[in-house]
Order: sequence, then C-alpha cells, then structure tokens
Amino acid sequence: MPDRLGVPTAPARPAPPRRPPLLPDQHGAWAFLALPVALAAPVLTWHPVLVPLVVAWVAAYPAAWAVTGRLAAPRPERFDRALRTWAPVAGAAGLLALAWRPWLLWVALLYAVGFAVSLRYARARRERALGNDLVLIAQCAVMVPVLVAAAGDTGGWLPPVRDTTPTTSLLAAVCVLALLGSTLHVKSLIRERRRPGFARASRAYAVACLLLAVGAAALGTWWPLLPAAAAVVRGRLVTDPGLRPGRIGMVELAVLVLLAVAAWWA
Repeated sequence: MPDRLGVPTAPARPAPPRRPPLLPDQHGAWAFLALPVALAAPVLTWHPVLVPLVVAWVAAYPAAWAVTGRLAAPRPERFDRALRTWAPVAGAAGLLALAWRPWLLWVALLYAVGFAVSLRYARARRERALGNDLVLIAQCAVMVPVLVAAAGDTGGWLPPVRDTTPTTSLLAAVCVLALLGSTLHVKSLIRERRRPGFARASRAYAVACLLLAVGAAALGTWWPLLPAAAAVVRGRLVTDPGLRPGRIGMVELAVLVLLAVAAWWA
C-alpha cells in the first residue's frame, strides 16, 4: 500500500511466532537444585549411580514444570515442547538410578507427594506462594542424605536411614535454613515489597540463623558462620525493592556459593 507521499511500500511482514518455552522462568530455582549437590559432594564416596541420580534430580524440575503447565495452565499446549524434552531425560535417568538403588522408589514416591502439593498451588494460580516454595526447599534438603546414601549403599529395597551421620543431617539442616532465608529475602524485595513487616521478619530470620551458626561454632562446627554472617549483611544492605530481579538473584547466588565453598573448605 502507498505511504503518505504516495510511494508504494512493501507490506509489513508478520513477526515469526515465538517458540514455546523449554525451561521455567524461575531462574533462581536452578541454584536451589545445585545447592544440595554441592553440600553433599564433600562427604560423598564416588559411585556411578550419582550420574543418573543427579541428572534425574535436575531434569525432574523442568519436567515437573511442564507437566504442571500441561495440567493447569490456560494454554497447556505451550508446555508440550518442554515435556517432550525433559520427561524422557528424567525418566530414563531415574530408572537407571533405580536399577542400582531400588530403595530410591520410596524417595520417588515422597517427591510425588510434593509434586501433588505443588500442582494444587498451580491450579489455584498460586505457584509463587510461600507454601509452594517450602515444598521445593524440603525436596532440596532431602536430596542431601539421598545422594550420600546412594553413593555409599550397596542396594536393596530398604532406605539406609540408620546410616545417616550427624554431618549429613547438619548439611541437610543448613540447606533448609539457607534456602528459606534466601526465599524470604527475595520475597521481601519483590512479591512482598509492600509489607515492611515481611522485610523485618526476613532480617530477623537471618540474625537467628547467625546465632545458630555461632552456637555451632562454639561446638566445633565453624563453617556455617561465614555464610550466615553474609546473609545478615545482605539483609541490611540489599533493601531496595527497585533493584532488578537479576541483580537480586546475583546477590543470592553469591551467598549460596559462599555457603558451598565453606562446606567444601570444612
């Protein structure tokens, strides 16, 4: 059609359709998935089962996200590409790990319960609710003793719960405390930024974790002290809700990396 000067112009080309997403847009969740692996690694004994187990653990997250979208999202077809990509990876890796450690079936059932809870949040359009975050945090903490047990156990159908050491329990507890603190801090800057009481509660939680770390140091376990102190400093300095989520995420990643390094150093 001609423009205002009467000169013919080429018709505008329609924008190419966007490809359906392959990965969830909650980028911070990847750091959550990596932390239990990093915390368990210093106390692991190597076994080939760790490879498919870690692959299944990581791939299960986008696979579960795709299943949730397929069942609860307004446009479920957008999740077909991700489901076709990640479900076979998670399934194949999980079956291989299960062949080495049959007791992982009970762990899978436990995670299935957590997925059912997350699915209820998704159907209610409350995926970002604190309760749903707590499900992921609990799953991350459980993965610490699961990795340690899978590497050191000889197989069978009964989970080697009795073989859990105080060190492994401490690592799982630290995982819970760190991820919960990160969740509260990020929510105080984004979703709960209009509630000053939430930010105060987040900072108080960080101080409480520091006091726990001081008590652990007095008993001879000093390594949680530095990351706990860093979390307190983060809560005092990073308080601007106007910060971009990417910058907030980089600060959280730095604190979690510091925690993993401290665990390795210890």
